[in-house]
Amino acid sequence: MQHRPVKRSFLRLQAGKWWYTNKRRVKWLFSAGKLARIHKLSLPYVVFTHATPLMRQLRNVDMWLQTNKVINLRLAAEKLNGIVLMPGETFSYWRAIGKPTRRKGYVDGMILFYGGYKHGVGGGLCQMSNLIYWMTLHTPLQVIERHRHSYDVFPDAGRTQPFGSGATCAYNYLDLQIHNPTRQPFQLIVGLTEDKLVGEWRSSLPVNYRYEVVEKDHRIELKPWGGYVRSNSIYRRKYALDEGELLGEEFVTENEAVMMYAPMLEPV
Repeated sequence: MQHRPVKRSFLRLQAGKWWYTNKRRVKWLFSAGKLARIHKLSLPYVVFTHATPLMRQLRNVDMWLQTNKVINLRLAAEKLNGIVLMPGETFSYWRAIGKPTRRKGYVDGMILFYGGYKHGVGGGLCQMSNLIYWMTLHTPLQVIERHRHSYDVFPDAGRTQPFGSGATCAYNYLDLQIHNPTRQPFQLIVGLTEDKLVGEWRSSLPVNYRYEVVEKDHRIELKPWGGYVRSNSIYRRKYALDEGELLGEEFVTENEAVMMYAPMLEPV
């Protein structure tokens, strides 16, 4: 990213959104793949579990946006909890949740937008897609669509995961899609506690591998146009569960984002 990011006009942004939204709708209309559905069963083996805090104190961000985010996450969890991904099926984040609207109970939350943020209906649902993506990297499931953030808006605040290990979402053109290439079903469990968003992938059979997600080549570079760009590569290591032997390492993705804060700024 050698050149300064280009700011688009309002009309250009609206036209682009219309184009990509309808392109996705046409793709859904003619899609022949099998989609994951909610089933009334509970698979017995926990493959991976994770939790993230619901409330974060972000610099210059009103806390009511965080409170509203919790409302939106709870509604989305009702649509996602219990989905079973059978062998050969694909999970689509937005086809499972549907369009977040006020009529469905969704409220204004924070939406990252061109290096800043605004509020909009359903804001905050990226926390759910981030959680699902991170958990999926620790399973044999295959991520077939994932989108990265183009801007790094807030300083790290106690980050425990590598930079760029999330998945941004925007209805319906920025989707998270996961395919099950194995011979056993997997089940997504998500919900909210008093202070955390929690989730896990379960399976009908034990998974005999453990996965570790690592980053390489993390860089913060000053570009000729005067801004900083942060980048890295994400890899996944596979270990035998019993012996702990490293069985291999695979490339997952590359990330690159324009930093919207000074590199040495203290997190809050």
